[in-house]
Amino acid sequence: MNWVLLIIAGLFEVAFAFCLGKAKETTGNEMYLWYVGFLVALAISMMLLVKATQTLPIGTAYAVWTGIGAVGTVLVGIFVFKEPATFLRILFITTLIGSIIGLKVVSH
Repeated sequence: MNWVLLIIAGLFEVAFAFCLGKAKETTGNEMYLWYVGFLVALAISMMLLVKATQTLPIGTAYAVWTGIGAVGTVLVGIFVFKEPATFLRILFITTLIGSIIGLKVVSH
């Protein structure tokens, strides 16, 4: 169950990065709404991370959480914010995904 919470926490990390990107693109009240979304997603992500680390090793949980956030944020950047999808970016994202899976496999 805590692995599921950790994955959801990682997805909320992607959400708060997405909100930052959208806030950067907007002005006025809409910008502030994106910042509120950032704060809400950040709080949920942190609460779920704390809950997951009650039974999972902190080093593994933190690495998986940041890995999910990193991979998800790069993918959001490519698909939503039209950032370049170069061969090397895709190669290193794939490597990161393999590392995240490896950490899950070797954790007790």
